[in-house]
Amino acid sequence: MSEPLLEVETVTKRFAVAGREVVALSKIDLVVNRGECHAVVGESGSGKSTLGALILGLIRPSAGLIRFEGAVLPARRPLALKRAIQLIQQNPLTALNGRRTVGQSIRLALDVHGIGERRTRDELVAKLLGEVGLPADYARRSPRGLSGGERQRVAIARALACQPQLLVLDEPTSSLDVLVQARVLRLLAEMRRQHGLTYIFISHDLAVVRSIADRVSVFEAGRLVESGAVEEIFDSPRSDYTRRLIGAIPVVSAEEAQFRDRIRASIDWHADDGETYA
Repeated sequence: MSEPLLEVETVTKRFAVAGREVVALSKIDLVVNRGECHAVVGESGSGKSTLGALILGLIRPSAGLIRFEGAVLPARRPLALKRAIQLIQQNPLTALNGRRTVGQSIRLALDVHGIGERRTRDELVAKLLGEVGLPADYARRSPRGLSGGERQRVAIARALACQPQLLVLDEPTSSLDVLVQARVLRLLAEMRRQHGLTYIFISHDLAVVRSIADRVSVFEAGRLVESGAVEEIFDSPRSDYTRRLIGAIPVVSAEEAQFRDRIRASIDWHADDGETYA
């Protein structure tokens, strides 16, 4: 059995909004095992991106704690922890500095963390570009001159440059068209196998999650509704909320349509004050 890499223990996060307190997350308990892809899913406002920000240390929990490799993550993250836990954002154009070339953006990660010898870091940049399927001469290009899929590959290369243990992927393919999305997902799966990475995959797209995740945690309005292996969550969801999410997945085949209809047929549609879902 895999050992836990990250443990979220009774974490609550409150924000002050327009003079009132809003609970974004309420008493969340979650375990992410080393080497797995753990998806965090839910509708907009469910708290999944707030959880990602807490893990990255961008915000602090109001209560509870988060452990990484058994040690409590401090409010102020030392450089070693910033290196170990990396982020891949939804929009790589805003994640990459347009004033830097692709090579400069990747090399900056190497320079900041002192990875490799200074004189060989440009060679490491070329190697990283190759790993994500881009030619070495892309190092001289601007991110603005690349396609969305190419920019996301650069963002992945920059994260890999830090030799992380954990990647927080916040909607990493939602801004890409379907064909490019599939290529990036295949790349992420290969990088996980090749580098022994652990993923927290934040997404509202359950079709994507079903294709990449090992385990799934479902969030609704700041609460953890259910968590389990991807097959368990999709084949035998315990909550009506999860059933509605699965029932809303777009289908492209007769087999998927039958699966969707079976899930929809099991829903108690009156559980939430008569609200219906498309």
